[in-house]
Amino acid sequence: MTVIKRLHEIAEYLGATVVGDGDIEIHDIRGIDEAGEGDLTFIANPKYRGKLHSTGASAVIVGQDRVASDKNLLVVDDPYASMARALTLIYPEEKPASGISKDAWIESDAEIAEGAVVYTGVYIGKNVRVGRGTVLYPGVVVGNDSVIGEDSVLHPNVNLYRRCRIGNRVILHAGVVVGSDGFGFANPGSDNLKVRQVGFVQIDDDVEIGSNSTVDRGTLGKTWIQQGVKIDNLVQIGHNVVIGEDSIIVAQVGISGSTKLGNRVIVGGQAGFVGHITIGDNAMVAAQSGVHKDVPPNQIVSGAPNMPHNEMLRIQASIPKLPEMRKTMSSLVKKMGELEEEIEKIKDSQ
Repeated sequence: MTVIKRLHEIAEYLGATVVGDGDIEIHDIRGIDEAGEGDLTFIANPKYRGKLHSTGASAVIVGQDRVASDKNLLVVDDPYASMARALTLIYPEEKPASGISKDAWIESDAEIAEGAVVYTGVYIGKNVRVGRGTVLYPGVVVGNDSVIGEDSVLHPNVNLYRRCRIGNRVILHAGVVVGSDGFGFANPGSDNLKVRQVGFVQIDDDVEIGSNSTVDRGTLGKTWIQQGVKIDNLVQIGHNVVIGEDSIIVAQVGISGSTKLGNRVIVGGQAGFVGHITIGDNAMVAAQSGVHKDVPPNQIVSGAPNMPHNEMLRIQASIPKLPEMRKTMSSLVKKMGELEEEIEKIKDSQ
């Protein structure tokens, strides 16, 4: 469902400056190539500036460095962030009516707050508490002694094992598993003796975790996802991992047990981390990096094994030159051999 707004209303909501007709109606937000009459679009990347004149959109969100145009504009400091906020205005979240399905299975001592929504096929275990405004979609399983805060959303087939702690306004997308056993075995490759995982998972407020990601419980103590963390799809978080506030983890990342990420860490897709290392605050890890040691705060690393990003760039720049370098080196070795032979002949003739 979309909400029709006039351009000046959107500007007021965003704190934007209108250039052009503020009374035009905006029905949808679309990409710059697809947008037409009644649509709002945006330009966040400078390479798309050339499309400002050709887009069919009725209005365009642009930055302060805008170019002259006959289009209606919303001028803002950050076009991408403003577009994200505009989406919440034009496409408001549709909240289901509160209530508990008679086809949900809820243990007798579970506490479901007024205003929570529990759909058909949900299982809620013993001594569970679910906060006001939280939504549990079909197929959600909440294990014994777990707690879910207010206004959180658990999409279909999310599984919370026993004793999980979920904060307020947490979003867990379809298929997320929280609290599964950590991968712990004594004498691996020999006895493979399973180490019982008796810890739990704590997920703080305003965390979002993408579909089919997994967060293992602590072996002892907790695995801890701190406030504001955003995790993409298909991410594996090992036992006793700590991810600091406002960090970003992109798809297909794997983090081994007891590794600690600081606040505001950004991790690119398919990066892998060994266990028992520390990544400092504000660090950035490039996609497909293999992180095998601690990373200091405010550093950018890449490569496998990881190294400072600028060093990796120099290495990558050298790789295409390796065949020619090898050819040159072989030629030099051959010439050195010939010179040595000449020197030996001279010595023998004296």
